Amino acid sequence: MFGMLHTKKVWFALFLLLSAVVFTSAQSGRVQPTPTSTPRDDDTVKITIEEIKLNVLAFDDSGKFFRGVTENDLVIVENDRLHPPTSVRRIPANVLIIMDTGGELRYVKSLDRTRRVAMALIDSLAEGNSIAVMQYADKPELLTEWTTDKGEARDAVARSSFGRRSAFVDALNYAAELMKRSGLENRHIVLITDGTDSVAKSSAKVDALQRLTATDASVHVFSYTEMESVDIEPRTKGISKTPPPRPMPDEIADTLPNGTRDAAKAPRIATINTDRTFIRRMKARKADLELSQEQLGKLAENTNGEFILPGTVDEMIEKTARVARMIDSVYVVTYMPREEAVGTRGIAERRIEVTSKRPGLTVQARRRLLITLQN
Repeated sequence: MFGMLHTKKVWFALFLLLSAVVFTSAQSGRVQPTPTSTPRDDDTVKITIEEIKLNVLAFDDSGKFFRGVTENDLVIVENDRLHPPTSVRRIPANVLIIMDTGGELRYVKSLDRTRRVAMALIDSLAEGNSIAVMQYADKPELLTEWTTDKGEARDAVARSSFGRRSAFVDALNYAAELMKRSGLENRHIVLITDGTDSVAKSSAKVDALQRLTATDASVHVFSYTEMESVDIEPRTKGISKTPPPRPMPDEIADTLPNGTRDAAKAPRIATINTDRTFIRRMKARKADLELSQEQLGKLAENTNGEFILPGTVDEMIEKTARVARMIDSVYVVTYMPREEAVGTRGIAERRIEVTSKRPGLTVQARRRLLITLQN
């Protein structure tokens, strides 16, 4: 009996094994569909059409703010195609002040001067605007969040501190991210800077400038580049007409012990330097300043901002009123583009022209809008 059961089990196992072989053979004979792939150029992407926002300046014939601008007063042209405005609104400005408070090679730029420019700008802005204050030296740091209290903004400027390095690229990236997540409209960034970076590569700087241009903020610049270039010119020939800067600002030196404080504040003597390494360094510094001046100018132009290139610090402070007037003369204008923008290398570009069809009204808007593509 046991033998018969054992034989049946063996035959049943053989039957299951044979069935599995036949099924597998049948399966292997099937023709599997070949996946198809759509050719794709990784460098070119089309972005979905979204409403475009622009900061548009509006003035009358005397240069004063023009009140009561409507959709019927403006003409918007993008890529030679007419686009009617969908809205024109007047809302308070949101102004991020970015202070350059560091750098190894500086002869005109100083913490005290930068503070004075920032203070003058805050005083010149109209009441009701929101202000945030950021500094950068060794790293970017937000000194105060958005506030409509000018006293709070001034206190933040007073808390700014000196640093050895100049993390310009990090500051731009920080500001771009802050603008992106703020959700605010009528946004402005004011840079008080020489636009140079202590360590970042030139390609990283170009990328950071593009990211800032891709926000819908107007970027206004108070540039030290011209003053620094004029002062450094003799040094490129080994001649120092003015004493080199002290290693730290007086307000920082005043906090040091007596002996150290005296050494830090001792007068510096103008010299003639024949060190070739020093001369090469000064020439490289001047070239960096000249490039930064060009980049800062384009940044302001492409974002409908003001570029202030003064010959003196007093002139820089005086022109804070002009920048404040520009900030307080803005309408937020929106329109729907008629076609998708094609982006390459993560950036899409729209070229825009805004003009007025109302007598006595002069308008000014950004000429180049960059849009960051989402991954």
